Amino acid sequence: MAARRKARRRRKARGRAVPSGGGLLLGLLVLAVFWSRIWVYVVVLAAVAAVGGLGWWLWRTDRLVRGRDREWRRQDAVAAGRRTLAEVDGMTGTEFEDLVAALCRRDGCAEVRRVGGAGDQGADVVGRLPDGRTMVVQCKRYAPSAVIASREVRDLLGSKVHFGMDVAVFVTTTRFSRQAMDVVLKNGVIAVNRDLLGSWNSGASLPSLMGVNGSGQGDATHRARWRTTYGRQKRRRPGRPLRDGPDAV
Repeated sequence: MAARRKARRRRKARGRAVPSGGGLLLGLLVLAVFWSRIWVYVVVLAAVAAVGGLGWWLWRTDRLVRGRDREWRRQDAVAAGRRTLAEVDGMTGTEFEDLVAALCRRDGCAEVRRVGGAGDQGADVVGRLPDGRTMVVQCKRYAPSAVIASREVRDLLGSKVHFGMDVAVFVTTTRFSRQAMDVVLKNGVIAVNRDLLGSWNSGASLPSLMGVNGSGQGDATHRARWRTTYGRQKRRRPGRPLRDGPDAV
């Protein structure tokens, strides 16, 4: 009995089976009969599929481009972090300005451009901080044994007024004199000395450096170590300026 039931089920299944090409022929026949009514829907469906495919391709391309850009920025940040201050000391003034501009861009600053050169009005880099405020940057690549004088900070304040900027930033490879720090604190200048520049170059962000601005340049022990490491600044005759220019060391 069981064998007979299995045989009947197989015969019914064969009776219901559609030939391999029957479904396709039936679909084409229905399409041909009702084409005048459904062609609009078919065209719309094809258009939607085409637009969807194009959108997916654009999305995928954008993801790939953004991914390559992020990887390039990550590698550039790693390379910058490995750059030593000794290498920075060996840069020309223009290269140092380019480095400062690159660090600003790395930290999310916008519209950053280098303006240093003849007639720069004391400004080397201008841009916009991540919070939207405009900034003007003065870059001084001096020998570590040198000291930034107060008049140089006042020159930067003049540039801030000239360019109509919100924030003034002074970046140097050395330290600020006591009188220069007084000008910094009284006028809200962001002073990035050699120590802070090392932190910035190694990955600290510019906004984080602004948070510790004016906190000092170390105690007497730190200053003694500084003089031991870099030597004591040679005394200058009153009114004689420090060496200033692209190749000043």
